[in-house]
Amino acid sequence: MGALASAALLLPLLSAAPPATAGTWEPDSLQRQFAAAAERQGVPPSVLLAVSYLQSRWDAHGGAPSVTGGYGPMHLTDAATALAEAPHHSHGAEDARGDDARAPRHGARTVTPPPTRERLPDRLTTLDRAAALTGIPERDLRTRTAANIEGGAALLAAAQRASGRPASADPADWFGAVARYSGAEDTATATAYANDVFDVIRTGESRTTDSGQVVTLAAAPGVAPAPGQVASLGLRKPSSGPTECPRTVACEWIPAPYEEFGDGDYGNHDKANRPVSQSIDYIVVHDTEASWDVTLGLVQDPTYVSWQYSLRSSDGHIAQHMPLKDVGWHAGNWFVNAKSVGLEHEGFLTAPDSWYTEAMYRSSARLVRYLAQRYDIPLDRQHVLGHDNVPGTLTSTIPGMHTDPGPYWDWAHYFRLLGRPFTASAGPDSGVVTIRPAYAAHQPVYTGCVTAGVACAPHGSGAVRLFTGPSTDAPLVRDVGLRPGGAESTTGVNDTGARASTGQQYAVAERRGDWTAIWYLGQKAWFPNPRSEPTAVNARGTVLTPREGLAEVPVYGRAYPEASAYPAGVPVQAVSPLPYRLLAGQSYVVGEGTPGEYLFAPTFDTSAHRVVRGQEQYYEIQFGHRVAFVRAADVRVSRR
Repeated sequence: MGALASAALLLPLLSAAPPATAGTWEPDSLQRQFAAAAERQGVPPSVLLAVSYLQSRWDAHGGAPSVTGGYGPMHLTDAATALAEAPHHSHGAEDARGDDARAPRHGARTVTPPPTRERLPDRLTTLDRAAALTGIPERDLRTRTAANIEGGAALLAAAQRASGRPASADPADWFGAVARYSGAEDTATATAYANDVFDVIRTGESRTTDSGQVVTLAAAPGVAPAPGQVASLGLRKPSSGPTECPRTVACEWIPAPYEEFGDGDYGNHDKANRPVSQSIDYIVVHDTEASWDVTLGLVQDPTYVSWQYSLRSSDGHIAQHMPLKDVGWHAGNWFVNAKSVGLEHEGFLTAPDSWYTEAMYRSSARLVRYLAQRYDIPLDRQHVLGHDNVPGTLTSTIPGMHTDPGPYWDWAHYFRLLGRPFTASAGPDSGVVTIRPAYAAHQPVYTGCVTAGVACAPHGSGAVRLFTGPSTDAPLVRDVGLRPGGAESTTGVNDTGARASTGQQYAVAERRGDWTAIWYLGQKAWFPNPRSEPTAVNARGTVLTPREGLAEVPVYGRAYPEASAYPAGVPVQAVSPLPYRLLAGQSYVVGEGTPGEYLFAPTFDTSAHRVVRGQEQYYEIQFGHRVAFVRAADVRVSRR
């Protein structure tokens, strides 16, 4: 009762705070809101700032919820409200297995109704508790930054009281409270989350938020908390099982089933012996298009499809579903599946203003670094692919390929966390560029997030739009694979036909003033790239072009062996070109060389499985928004 009475005195102050969408701010108002809330609730300012950074990087996102229903800088969760308003639909009709040696397995996802508040775990209802602690209306907690920060500070203070510890001014005394704030149900996830928060405290951070304000947390390298405080929180121990994860993340074993149905059918993945049988060359980033509980239900369905890892948005928790030696059905391209690891991130591509937590970005980056080191996978955009960068296997499969994680995934931030930021490596006249717009400020209009043809909510994006000429009045470039009739591309959020994404590298075709043209899907594609606000950085790279005497060379969606390489009993897989043309005089950036390979695995009995390798060599190239493959014998390679 006393807490509610005290909170009531704050209502005039908090209600007068500017809304999250306000266009004018005092230069240090957000910083002062953190300081004031910390003082009123008795929380060390560094703890409050670091928790907020791990959730939202201090952004308000215009009052829109995260992919798990978290609002504002403190990510106060009201999933019942957020998920009721979010669009629930998938974004493609691909066969996730992507192997025409078997009947297609599309794995169509069942649309489930949004959960009620009563069915939600505590980690998804923290806004309710913040309202009860402070007396601040739920609407204000969702939309006003000062109220949101006050609510988060109150939750931290309540967690400290529940632990029986005093409201100490020493940040080191708050490890247990921070762990409880995560909402994690197990000790490993709560500890990993709190470790990340205190890592932010020790190293410090400073950035300009989405409201244009600079917020700073000074480094305090001497802070040494006591992780043992988590033991008193009464959390369960996770099911570690045979997990393959770095020690710095929380990872539990939730296995995908390998089950035979009869009549030659089985699911939901293939047994293999990688990397002995085949190298693992790719990591594929997905979003789930489903909530966490639905995602886990799907991957445990033997009639559905599969991937190696799922990552939870609210706290970065990881679930592993199969040994890395086995092959998941996730990318829609059997060549890529056989040589990749799939990471599903909880989220919805088309949710208006959807955003992912810093906790999930950091957890994912640690997992990717671990996988890259283990399998010697280069940390670049030719090997760390979005699902939307995986090519269709045949002309007929191109239109149905999925488009996640979409234009709102922050590749620039992700690669900074990977330790491989996209920086310039060449002068202004270089022959290669790396796409890299300023994510928060770069907000091209997308349509179709909720209603076809209607503009999505404004949001930062890591993708640039491509035109047929150096003008925004020019038509968008065409993708004849997506639209065989030759119609131009659209601004649809799921239309990848005229889109280049952060980190992707392309050969420069021409420069004209503030515009740069690249070779893209067999044509010149222009994008604005002014020196004052560049959307790409200059780079050096290896490129290829048709060898002398060839007017054009075929482009493939998979690198399969030549017919003579197949042994008796293994059907020859067609090496069918895609409907694109790589013409003489055009250049494309090379990812790496790869031998023609095909994993023959059409049966539950693995004794008949074979890896077929040919003499034919291929190069992976950045051809459009998706990668592609060309025969090494058809091209010449040079350095730019």
